[in-house]
Amino acid sequence: GDRGARGGGGYVLTLFLYERERRELGSFYRQSRGTSSSLLSHCEPRSGAGFLRSENMADIDNKEQAELDQQDMEDVEEVEEEETGEDANSKARQLTVQMMQNPQILAALQERLDGLVGTSTGYIESLPKVVKRRVNALKNLQVKCAQIEAKFYEEVHELERKYAALYQPLFDKRSEIINAIYEPTEEECEWKADAEEEISEEMKEKAKLEEEKKDEEKEDPKGIPEFWLTVFKNVDLLSDMVQEHDEPILKHLKDIKVKFSEAGQPMSFTLEFHFESNDFFTNEVLTKSYRMRSEPDDSDPFSFDGPEIMGCTGCQIDWKKGKNVTLKTIKKKQKHKGRGTVRTVTKTVSNDSFFNFFSPPEVPESGDLDDDAEAILAADFEIGHFLRERIVPRSVLYFTGEAIEDDDDDYDEEGEEADDEEGEEEADEENDPDYDPKKDQNPAECKQQ
Repeated sequence: GDRGARGGGGYVLTLFLYERERRELGSFYRQSRGTSSSLLSHCEPRSGAGFLRSENMADIDNKEQAELDQQDMEDVEEVEEEETGEDANSKARQLTVQMMQNPQILAALQERLDGLVGTSTGYIESLPKVVKRRVNALKNLQVKCAQIEAKFYEEVHELERKYAALYQPLFDKRSEIINAIYEPTEEECEWKADAEEEISEEMKEKAKLEEEKKDEEKEDPKGIPEFWLTVFKNVDLLSDMVQEHDEPILKHLKDIKVKFSEAGQPMSFTLEFHFESNDFFTNEVLTKSYRMRSEPDDSDPFSFDGPEIMGCTGCQIDWKKGKNVTLKTIKKKQKHKGRGTVRTVTKTVSNDSFFNFFSPPEVPESGDLDDDAEAILAADFEIGHFLRERIVPRSVLYFTGEAIEDDDDDYDEEGEEADDEEGEEEADEENDPDYDPKKDQNPAECKQQ
């Protein structure tokens, strides 16, 4: 029965057909009994003991038929109750789906669940005092582990500084190729494609002819035009920041470099954005510095999970007159209440722009920030970290889109693994003859939360 209940309406239909067959057999049985009684009544004389026997058998048959009819009614009622129960379950499921689509109900449920996070079960409080003391000893050991971990990350930072110096000559050559300072040799330009990426000689020849035709129509381009702008536009995290009025400026971006703090100095890194001469500002380099901390917080040592960005500092952009894309001028008309005259007021307000990245919110000494400033800083830290860890070291792969495809593949694989696990669990349940859905529920875990 429990196994059938998991199949929905199929179980009710099977039960109904089974009961119908049973009733038909009962009807056939009663008809046979009735025929026998009728024959007996005709064959037996209607006097004396024979007559009494015939009458008694008729009474018995009528009584049995009434009992069987009553049983049939009860069977029908059971089927109807089962169907009614199934309808109730279906309505309950529909109601649950409707409730889960209601944002107000979901918000209230989330608020309730958030209130349960970290709620004590009472187990630790119930431990004997001597056991609690031993738990405190373990916590002290954990603090020492966090302190050792902090030293580990400090050494990792030193390794990053060391290898940054080894990477830099390669990054410098990359910049020279992008900006047409250095022309790579034929050997340096050869790239062996994977077997699956190779195309036929016919396609190669066709592509070569089209390329030569285009080269004849326009001048020979220098370097790799709009390299960094293309990188920014290919990455969602950065493209959301870039506005249409930012693009003419970012076309002049020559290079992005990462500089780490020197040995013995507080842990930090600086992003340097190098620009060629342009019509928008006079700066050759725009900088964004990030201060980091790699030590446990005394007030919450167990939250330590490696270095964290504590703050950032931008730089002043020396905009040329009328070229500041971070500001816009709006005009408003104001009407005098008494005289009815109208005047036009000009006001300068902030404008969405990538270059607001260089003017982050300042963190007050108290460390208290409003929600908007906190959200801006959190996004800023994420962008700074992403530029340092992914964009600068692998910029050519973001230019071609290969790094983005790799990121998408990683997410797809994780999703497929999760789907496979769910499928395995469902298959296990279906193949288990002892499976009981009622036993799936774990009331102890529910009570614990």
